[in-house]
Amino acid sequence: MTRRKFLNQVAVGVAAATANTVARSAESKEEKGEVPLIVSTWPFGKASNDEALKILLGGGSLLDAVEKGIWVTESSGNGSVGLSGSPNAAGVVQLDACIMNGPDHKAGSVAGLEGIRHPISAARRVMEKTRHVLLVGEGARMFALEEGLESVELNSKERYEKWQKQRASQRAKPAEKKPDNHDTIALLVLGKDGNIAGGCSTSGLGGKLPGRVGDSPIIGSGLYVDNEVGAAGATGLGENVMRYCASFLIVEFMRQGMTPHEACVQAIRRVMRTEPKGTNLSINFVALDKQGRYGAAGTDGGFQYSVTTPGGSRVLPNPGIGTPER
Repeated sequence: MTRRKFLNQVAVGVAAATANTVARSAESKEEKGEVPLIVSTWPFGKASNDEALKILLGGGSLLDAVEKGIWVTESSGNGSVGLSGSPNAAGVVQLDACIMNGPDHKAGSVAGLEGIRHPISAARRVMEKTRHVLLVGEGARMFALEEGLESVELNSKERYEKWQKQRASQRAKPAEKKPDNHDTIALLVLGKDGNIAGGCSTSGLGGKLPGRVGDSPIIGSGLYVDNEVGAAGATGLGENVMRYCASFLIVEFMRQGMTPHEACVQAIRRVMRTEPKGTNLSINFVALDKQGRYGAAGTDGGFQYSVTTPGGSRVLPNPGIGTPER
């Protein structure tokens, strides 16, 4: 080997090593996302994200950020979150919500709650002030009132008639785009300290049987938080989420090394392998992990999700699920 050839080989090796070092450095930057990080379902989640970030930057806790962030959607006049949501078959708005705290793995939920302005606050009180996880119906309402939470008297007949007219109008124009305000808010937060929390709130399926409870207040279905791994939340048809403990499944996929997006996709594919309905399942998910990465996937083409960090707040489209596995 000539001296020149030797030096050329050394130069190539050094260049390759430098390139690998740069590549690994770039990969490391991609693995660590900006924090605080807030991820939520739907475009209307953006306003909730912005409020959650404001709380965090002002020194508030993760749970404060989750609760006050979801307050924004619960008070916004949204058609499926809060007291402005769709009534059940008896003309009554029944609300479901849950909250989960990563550091101590505690959770609280309420279901079938009537007349309380902020069900997410009732869920937090269940978590922090009782030894229970889930309160339902009149018991949940009595507890919320004892805790001093704001109650509101509603004209159920008027609300039901309005919902019936909206429903008839939508049936008359099936080709029209779905309204923006039509589903659950699930909101996930990763703090600067690496801790994670999340919450979920909905009025549930319009026209549901009185007492019907969907996935939103069920820990592991509508929401799941594991402080060692990440968190996931759901939106869509609750029955198709809760039968698979889908949010828990997504977190477990992330534990195995999948990115948040990959985990959401794999959870949907798992469901699709069993369900005969194919992609008409109406199940959509958001997720984030301990490294500050986030992702989403859903079977609804119009599904969108909101992502917020100190660097900005934006609404992102459904990235899809690719070709289903056979």
